[in-house]
Amino acid sequence: MPVKVSVIVPVYNPGPYIEECISSLLRQSLPPDEYEVVFVDDGSTDQTPARLDALAAKEPRVRVIHQENSGWSGKPRNVGIAASSGEYVMFVDNDDHLGDEALERMYGYGVANGADVVIGKMAGQGRNVPVELFRHNRPRASVADAPLIDSLTPHKMFRRAFLDEIGLRFPEGKRRLEDHVFVTEAFLRAANVSVIGDYVCYYHVRRDDASNAGFQPFDPIGYFKNLREALDVVERYTEPGPVRDSLYRRWLRVEMVERMRGRRLLAKPDDYRRKQFEEIHQVVTERFGPGVAPGLQPTQQVVAALIRADRYDDVVAFAEWEVGLKATATPGELRWRDGRLCFDFTVELSAGGAPLTFPGGASPTPLDGPPKDIDAAIAWVGADTVARFGQATLDLVVRERSSAAQYFQPVELTREIVPVEDSGRVRLVLRGTATVDPAAAVDGAPLRVGLWDTYARVRVGGWSKETRVGPGPRKARAALSAAVVGGRVVLPYWTDQHGNLSLDVDRASKRLGLGRLDASSVDVSGNRLRAPLPLHVPAGTAVLLRLTSSERSVEVPGTLSPAGDGAVLEAALSVADLSGATWRAALCAAPDAAERRFLPLPLALRADAHAVKVARPPRPSLLRRVARKARRTLAGVLGRRNVPKTRAGKA
Repeated sequence: MPVKVSVIVPVYNPGPYIEECISSLLRQSLPPDEYEVVFVDDGSTDQTPARLDALAAKEPRVRVIHQENSGWSGKPRNVGIAASSGEYVMFVDNDDHLGDEALERMYGYGVANGADVVIGKMAGQGRNVPVELFRHNRPRASVADAPLIDSLTPHKMFRRAFLDEIGLRFPEGKRRLEDHVFVTEAFLRAANVSVIGDYVCYYHVRRDDASNAGFQPFDPIGYFKNLREALDVVERYTEPGPVRDSLYRRWLRVEMVERMRGRRLLAKPDDYRRKQFEEIHQVVTERFGPGVAPGLQPTQQVVAALIRADRYDDVVAFAEWEVGLKATATPGELRWRDGRLCFDFTVELSAGGAPLTFPGGASPTPLDGPPKDIDAAIAWVGADTVARFGQATLDLVVRERSSAAQYFQPVELTREIVPVEDSGRVRLVLRGTATVDPAAAVDGAPLRVGLWDTYARVRVGGWSKETRVGPGPRKARAALSAAVVGGRVVLPYWTDQHGNLSLDVDRASKRLGLGRLDASSVDVSGNRLRAPLPLHVPAGTAVLLRLTSSERSVEVPGTLSPAGDGAVLEAALSVADLSGATWRAALCAAPDAAERRFLPLPLALRADAHAVKVARPPRPSLLRRVARKARRTLAGVLGRRNVPKTRAGKA
């Protein structure tokens, strides 16, 4: 069987971080004989070489190449390309991992669309990844019609024959941005680039010790020398004009302006950031014409103008002003509507805990040269922000806490300019109504079991900010009744620590509020059980009732039906089956699931030979109550010692 994909993994002292990478590669849905994994060990000094050799000895699809340390990832990747036999090659870093279907989906999408390059959706665990690029699938994309240039890491799939035809390989040696040089040329020379936006293929992971290569300090002189090589590629394969300017703008924005803004600048020692500024100033004045900076956001334009004018102190002053700005997303009413969670939220910029205000009645004016001082810079940004407020955007994203995979949800947006009394200034308020359909929130698929956090993403003026939706009115409480949707129990709740809005999918028990069921409201007439429950169901839903006595259990089919603000559980009971015992009750919302989950109900039934009656649940024995309390106490102690801050309910 011909090899469809060769996965190339450069390796250098990953320690235990390589284990998830290995596991994800062996879990791929692509048949084992249709892909190979080539680990190129770049002179590791830990236990990794032996680990990989042992793996290769038992896995026919795995090969290991050992070489002396080359200093960076370029040479190991080139060695991997030379050793590969696949139709496509895929680059993976040794501390990252793939989605289980990544290779199969990317290869299939690439072949179907004749792609020289295939980019799979990315998720960042402690790391930033492109977002806009993956809003939707892009079967045919180029730098002229898609934000490909936002993704210059090499973690993509490339057609091997394409790389050979154009003679493309990574720059080698101890250097930076070798991936920018490689990927930029691939984008510019590819016949087609395909982008998968509906499945997370690649997970970028930040190590707990922050020792990823990309997080290490760099020498500004060498870094920006290497950056010029990426700009040379753009100049070589594009003509002067809007496309070239838009590509140059990526490096100006990401590698230069953003390094000179807010906390990212102020966190560095003054001597280091001055060196950075000097190198950036040289690149800006040498390489970028007048068409590059005007395409930036207003705040970025100001910083770029100050860099060009060699005004370091003003860049620092502007950063000190910006660092105090934040976005807040205040939640309003939450409600279930036909199985969909709808909620209102309001987003506004603030400074020092107060809403940020802007000059009223402004009109947009181009930035002709650097502002004369910081006050003028702030005033220009404010006026431009008001004038372009009609272009402000607001998104709602749900992010899976365990994987960091994120998905856009529909939002209805209203923009409101609110005058500030007797000041001539205004507030800019974005009001959104979001709809989260648990049955289709993951690009048309259901929310997976686990915890999901909500984030508001706002673009207003020159700011792009992301913030949690919250705080809500009550921390560590349910925000709304749970809903039974598609066989899963979905509970909106406010997190313990900050009161932010999150969703618990098929994990909650106490917070569901089922303990509030009043036994006196439960009706058993003849053999028919009818019990009101604080759950939302969009329509009649098949469920399963498990009744357990001291000796055995019985499972009874039932239905949940909408009733006012809640639901009614109905089930037909067999007096003969239940006679002579007291039965505890538990509910399963997904009777056909491979692993059924039962939720205990504060309800017991007692049956004799003639009828079934509602009874108070028998209390556990003293020994059982003491053991349960001891387990909870021990779990709490261990949790405080060992569980990270991102554990369930704390975010």
